[in-house]
Amino acid sequence: MLARLGDWLFDGGGPENIPERVRDAIRRQQERSEILIGWIQLVIVGLVTGVYQSTAMAEGVVQDEYSLELQVLLIYAAFCVVRIALAHARLLSPWMLYLSVIADMTLLMGLIWSFHFKYAQPAAFYLKVPTLFYVFLFIALRTLRFEARFVVFTGLCASIGWALLTLYVATGRGGPPNRTHNFIEYMTSNALLVGAEIDKIIAILLTTMVLALAIARARHLLVRSVSEGAAARDLSRFFDPGVAARIRTAAMSIKAGEGELREVAILTVDLRGFTRLSTELEPDEVMKVLQDYQGRVCPLVAGNGGSIDKFLGDGILASFGAVAASATAAADALRAADAVIAAADRWIHERRAAGRPPRTIGMAGSSGRVVFGAVGDGERLEFTVIGDAVNFAAKLEKHNKDEKTRAMTDSATYALAEQQGYVPPAMRERRIGRRVGGVTDLVDIVVLAT
Repeated sequence: MLARLGDWLFDGGGPENIPERVRDAIRRQQERSEILIGWIQLVIVGLVTGVYQSTAMAEGVVQDEYSLELQVLLIYAAFCVVRIALAHARLLSPWMLYLSVIADMTLLMGLIWSFHFKYAQPAAFYLKVPTLFYVFLFIALRTLRFEARFVVFTGLCASIGWALLTLYVATGRGGPPNRTHNFIEYMTSNALLVGAEIDKIIAILLTTMVLALAIARARHLLVRSVSEGAAARDLSRFFDPGVAARIRTAAMSIKAGEGELREVAILTVDLRGFTRLSTELEPDEVMKVLQDYQGRVCPLVAGNGGSIDKFLGDGILASFGAVAASATAAADALRAADAVIAAADRWIHERRAAGRPPRTIGMAGSSGRVVFGAVGDGERLEFTVIGDAVNFAAKLEKHNKDEKTRAMTDSATYALAEQQGYVPPAMRERRIGRRVGGVTDLVDIVVLAT
């Protein structure tokens, strides 16, 4: 039991079993919260100092030597500055935060205690000063960290502090306690009504309990939010960002077999000779080549409005206008193709300059109506595009070898792209009536790169 209490006090504890990366994200959020808390406390010091210096509260002072407000506030301001510096340096450990709470309450209670000296009144006098209300502000400040333990600790310190001040009055150390059971007498004189002080302590404790409960619930939401945020970032690494966003924002659970008809453009990219390459090089070298190739192609696809549908070994299947409908899908696909061709030329030049064999990329584009949706068995789903345009692009890419070209598209897709605003970087060769494997009719092709 003591071990669990210690874990809760100094490690945060909590029932949530969350990955370390999520805990790191929460810690970063809490570090920013501590900086915010420090600045708020400093602002409060400034406001309170202004109130004490500019209002008529000082009227009736009998003993100026006991006017400790300015000294206490200056000490507290210095304490806040040190605390902010430590927070910025990320050096605030849990014990420092507990010490900070104790310092907050000690200074506040000490300030309240000094009032009966300042105004030359019995100690019961300070039980009615409105400065006590700052206790609730200090408790509320601790909620910014989203950890109930600090809210609870602050409330307990405040309750103990007020109980000690009440005990000081009751023992007569600060003058006659003037105990009474008359509420009117209590309110209109320097009398002690124990029940009224117990009421204040209960109010502090109940406020603490409500805020602690609210923060405990809010922390679960925070953990869930941070966990989902981390999962969403991870999801975007495994899925196209558009698909990841679609999964995150889906109003209902996504099911296999659900799809939408889309007018899209398809781009297939292939690394030539990769099968032979994978048998000749060490596995690490193979993966480095693959990573280099994909790292050059994928950003260009995404930068031109495309979505990576899937990786097929060394093959890349990209769609334009599938995740979100687009009126320029074909034009975007050919702009992406031009960018990939330029990147492939630079890659060849870089490898030759480094004394390494060049790697060639093959590519083809097509357009048409496809079904975009989720496929799978219910437990394992995948968003993909299905239709003739996908199959046709794959067949065109293979046909590059027959034509001795690196990239091509069909004339219908090329014409559609021009209608959508595509401007080719140069005149393109057209080859009419070509026999493409797996396609019944003759195909008119446009060569994008040889």
